[in-house]
Amino acid sequence: MNRDDMILISVDDHIIEPPDMFVNHLPERYKAEAPRLVHRDDGTDVWQFRETVIPNAALNAVAGRPKEEYGLEPQGLDEIRPGCYDVHERVKDMNAGGILASMNFPSFPGFAARLFATEDHDFSLSLVRAYNDWHIDEWCGAYPGRFIPMALPVIWDPEACAAEIRRVAAKGCHSLTFSENPAAMGYPSFHSEHWDPVWRALCDTGTVLNVHIGSSGRLAVPAVDSPPDVMITLQPMNIVSAAADLLWSRVIKEFPDIRIALSEGGTGWIPYFLERVDRTFEMHATWTLQDFGGKLPSEVFREHFLTCFISDPLGVKLRHDIGIDNICWEADYPHSDSMWPGAPEELHEVLVRHDVPDSDIDKMTHENAMRWYSFDPFAHVPREQATVGALRAASADHDVSIQSRSKRIIDPSEKLAGYRERAKRAVEAAR
Repeated sequence: MNRDDMILISVDDHIIEPPDMFVNHLPERYKAEAPRLVHRDDGTDVWQFRETVIPNAALNAVAGRPKEEYGLEPQGLDEIRPGCYDVHERVKDMNAGGILASMNFPSFPGFAARLFATEDHDFSLSLVRAYNDWHIDEWCGAYPGRFIPMALPVIWDPEACAAEIRRVAAKGCHSLTFSENPAAMGYPSFHSEHWDPVWRALCDTGTVLNVHIGSSGRLAVPAVDSPPDVMITLQPMNIVSAAADLLWSRVIKEFPDIRIALSEGGTGWIPYFLERVDRTFEMHATWTLQDFGGKLPSEVFREHFLTCFISDPLGVKLRHDIGIDNICWEADYPHSDSMWPGAPEELHEVLVRHDVPDSDIDKMTHENAMRWYSFDPFAHVPREQATVGALRAASADHDVSIQSRSKRIIDPSEKLAGYRERAKRAVEAAR
């Protein structure tokens, strides 16, 4: 397949929320208490909700910036591409990057929205609903066919969460972001019946549960003095743990229609993982009492789990060992792993290197995403206008050059010191 003929749907990108997101959706009585974006004297912008302050870390929004500006230090909105927080600029960036459609994870509320859990149940629920309505109606609704809508959960109340899943499904949203390990957040584990209303609502509405790396808030940091490269290398390990925890859980057996996406976890590890779970079943099922109804765990995995990759040449090579119907592509805009705006070039090179046929390319680049998320972009965008080449041609004058945006020059040693302080807190929290 020619590069410009590919159709790309990314199932993992991110929003840096704009400051006015609650204006049109939060009840009047709560607006004074809503999270707000605060501009600080040092030039950074942070979200503040009561006593909690959430900075926008640089690695969260480095699309179009030189690698020298990567880091974990906070930054202001004027230091990042407008496409990070402005939907109109986002679509221009998507066009320039050859990306037809995108599913966007939240930033400041966290992947599981635990930030919104307060002593006032109605206020907390109103915050989640306001976010979801803004995301579905304003962000996704601004450009039909260009975004797969995603909802925040009401993670502190499974019955209210189930009701919210059903509410947003009626609005066309069939994607829910969730924690990859609720037990690490102080909630019951996946093995508890506590979450049954959530599983039931997901199954009833055809909604996918998306467990994103790091969504439990726990980093894989072996030691306080481990270099940051260790943390970045080990980030997908949380997803491996989540995959094992969910595959062996009662959820899979008692809710046969459940579907789970392992977001931003990569794919190259999956063939070994499937061999390992089958071996575990063969050697230990007699005493662990696992029963998959006559199927192997690897077969059950392919029935319930969606996997996602950014580049991952090994995963592409082993795509049939993973399951060609279980793989989606992701761009990860505007995070530091993103290939934007050169994603089509890098992805196409991998596909050509491994002699991937057109039918497999179509499944991984867009067909699987459409099927898993009940999403039909072609109801709004004609197929001939949805290709990499067509989208780029429509945005030929859009500036995608690498530009320095940082207002402050930060010494690398200072960046490392900030990382070590964060790692120390993560290690202490894990004890």
